[in-house]
Amino acid sequence: MLLWEGKKPIVLLLGEVILAQAEWNDLGALAELRQVNEGTRDRFLIDCKAGVYDGVVAISRTYDSTQMTGRFDQELIDVLPSSLRFVSHNGAGYDSIDASACATRGISVSNTPGAVDASTADTTLFLIIGALRRIHIPTTALRAGKWRGGMCLTHEPEGKTLGILGMGGIGTAVARRAVPFGMRIQYHNRSRVPGSQNPVGAKYVSFEELLRTSDIISVHLPLNASTRGMISRDQFATMKDGVVLINTARGPIVNEDALVEALESGKVWGAGLDVHEHEPKIHPELIENENCVLLPHVGTGTLETQRKMEVLVCENIKSALEQGHLKTPVMETRKMPTAKGVRYNDKMGLRNGVGRHDGHLQGGM
Repeated sequence: MLLWEGKKPIVLLLGEVILAQAEWNDLGALAELRQVNEGTRDRFLIDCKAGVYDGVVAISRTYDSTQMTGRFDQELIDVLPSSLRFVSHNGAGYDSIDASACATRGISVSNTPGAVDASTADTTLFLIIGALRRIHIPTTALRAGKWRGGMCLTHEPEGKTLGILGMGGIGTAVARRAVPFGMRIQYHNRSRVPGSQNPVGAKYVSFEELLRTSDIISVHLPLNASTRGMISRDQFATMKDGVVLINTARGPIVNEDALVEALESGKVWGAGLDVHEHEPKIHPELIENENCVLLPHVGTGTLETQRKMEVLVCENIKSALEQGHLKTPVMETRKMPTAKGVRYNDKMGLRNGVGRHDGHLQGGM
């Protein structure tokens, strides 16, 4: 049952829905659907201040929409409409949103955990095997017409100790996939995970022990103030000689200048990176290093995962409209109270006559 009486609440889509259009359109029975799929941050800020989005209760935000609005930082959050109660973000990582600032303003934020686990874990295993086998060298030689050019003896995963830094959904999915390859699994988390959430019996170790004893270290942490630059020169110095580093989480967790130094010295045998410290810019010395396997942040780039993510975003919006809370709220806003019902009137809705704004505000899909 809808919590909002009278005029339909407004849901604003920032970006495009590609694979869950039916689920998005179904929300039209509960809310007036609007969309912004072009523009700049300056335009968005101006429109917010001008009241163009007054009456918007929930925002559905795609990862790519950051190009239009920039980060949901304090400056932007301060000008969002007073009616806004929910932001449903498409992505497991939500470092592009200041969730604490949203909570202070009474705005609950959700992400898409679980939906990304399988594809990100698959990408992680691809990078582990690729880095161990230094796959970039033979594939580059082959494409240059050199049969078995640069052939060298490499490593296999069997018998190696895989250290998982961050044993959440993705880390657990990686552990499950790694066991059949004969790897021993250990992990470090803020706290030990319950046995029911540790299906492979991975060993819990301290951060320092994980660095010191792992043959392969795979990063699966969120990006925040405590994890930014977490892997740097001191950490590389603690690692085994010949370690392999994998990062499919967020680029700034790893200091790439320190990684380059560790690769050049031989401390790091190889690296597999789907994320980068200053993306879309890639460290030039990583590009030049033949012992790196590099991807352009495509870990969740499958049809199946993208659809699951979009569906979960819609489910969060539906839950917000019908029950007053998001289905998968992020940690910072998890304890926020359920929204109360609101009666809408013309003053709380979009201003009279505003259906488009210079081609910027469009009708729902």
